[in-house]
Amino acid sequence: MSRCGLILGDQLSGDLATLRVLDPASDVIIMAEVADEAGYVKHHVQKIALFFSAMRHFAGELRNAGWRVIYHQYDAASPLRSLLSVVQHTLSHSPCDSLIVTQCGEYRLQSDIDQHWQQTLGIPVTVYEDDRFLCSLAEFRNWATDRRQLRMEYFYRRMRRHTGLLMEDDQPCGGRWNFDSDNRAAYRGEVPLPPPLTFSRDDTDRTVLQLVEQQMTDHPGQLQPFRWPTTRAQALQALEHFIQHSLPHFGRYQDAMLSSQPSLTDDSSWQTDVLFHSLLSPAINLGLLSPREVCHAAQQAWYRGHAPLNAVEGFIRQIIGWREYVRGIYWLMMPDYAAADRQNNQRDLPACYWNAETDMRCMQECLRATFSNAWAHHIQRLMVTGNFALLAGVRPAAICDWYLAVYADAIDWVELPNTLGMVMHADGGLLGSKPYAASGKYIDRQSDYCRSCRYQVKTAEQPDSCPFNSLYWHFLHRHRAQFAGNPRMTMMYRSFDRMSADKQQAILARAEYCLQHLDTL
Repeated sequence: MSRCGLILGDQLSGDLATLRVLDPASDVIIMAEVADEAGYVKHHVQKIALFFSAMRHFAGELRNAGWRVIYHQYDAASPLRSLLSVVQHTLSHSPCDSLIVTQCGEYRLQSDIDQHWQQTLGIPVTVYEDDRFLCSLAEFRNWATDRRQLRMEYFYRRMRRHTGLLMEDDQPCGGRWNFDSDNRAAYRGEVPLPPPLTFSRDDTDRTVLQLVEQQMTDHPGQLQPFRWPTTRAQALQALEHFIQHSLPHFGRYQDAMLSSQPSLTDDSSWQTDVLFHSLLSPAINLGLLSPREVCHAAQQAWYRGHAPLNAVEGFIRQIIGWREYVRGIYWLMMPDYAAADRQNNQRDLPACYWNAETDMRCMQECLRATFSNAWAHHIQRLMVTGNFALLAGVRPAAICDWYLAVYADAIDWVELPNTLGMVMHADGGLLGSKPYAASGKYIDRQSDYCRSCRYQVKTAEQPDSCPFNSLYWHFLHRHRAQFAGNPRMTMMYRSFDRMSADKQQAILARAEYCLQHLDTL
């Protein structure tokens, strides 16, 4: 009897534990596109197309390498709607004596496998650790044990020493662990934007795009232009393109935001949306690139003098710092973590998050980019769409489901901590020592959005004042008991207290109006 290995859509790596355990001469691989995974939230159409096409290409590569692959393609009418039902159906036609799985990226699915699959299938189910990450879950758990506070910065320093990246003996290159203070410039056209990268599409891509267009009509987003790499070869091309064209300026402009204009072509609009960001996160999260090879490529660019240290350090920190840290937090704290809501938020997600209809120029631009590209960079997510949800008191579950749905790189282990913890501060500070709350002043400094907005970013209490401004002060006011003792927020409360009582009341009244009219701002 042979063994079966189930490979998921975010496990498209040749060095996956499942493939190391199994033998292509005798064992079989199962891969499946199923309705339950494609539709439990309304995923962006580009995200679905990316997963399906990358999976089909990877299955083809496995077959070319000598593996027997049983592949279930998506069919809305298929009675096989779950991964378990596909495995059951496969075993009824191709009996196996055990099932091999690499740990999933989502607690929901992993919990189901752990609790139910072996009994349901009637064969042993063995789950191997996903060792494609740079820090094992056991190592993270050991690091976190007995710490009074968990802070990404200290974990990041440990990972620098562990990996040797940007290290000279036991000290960081350049004498500093973090060059964030050098990475906050607004983009004013000082250097040309990188040329857009496009990929040729084969029959697999075209078939998947047609499938999604025809069968995912109730999912958000636009399908074209579809620019994502769907094979490892294309992902390596994307990595090379980023290192050559974008990394040298990534650090300085990583927090910048730029408006698109109606007159721009698709390529030009894409350039203003992407700026100098890598767009490699979907390929890394799917498994087409490894985090280690991406970091080494960036480090080599600094060694060669092609990119400055602040850019390379900032990029590597996103991968071995934030990416590894949020994964550790996710598996350490689940399942209770998903229900955290320290601010007791009750509001529904405003309608603009689904239709992009708002007069707030910053929200308008970030939502347009999201639906056009299935992507927005970290500052747009954190300080615009996320910041607005935080200030408005949106239910964490609602905004978490939205982020999971609309971004191509959103897998639960990375999306949930970033949104619930970093964006909404609903976890009580595991992802940040203070809420990432900000007024329109921050957005104005980092972007050109406010120049063409009907709201006034310089005021907070007027009928045409930027909603971010009054909502910011309202957020601080209503959560004073929770945050006033935070040393990093003392200055903000002092600023509010220095205002006259009349001004305070006017600001809070403006905020109350905004909260009552979130769907029409």
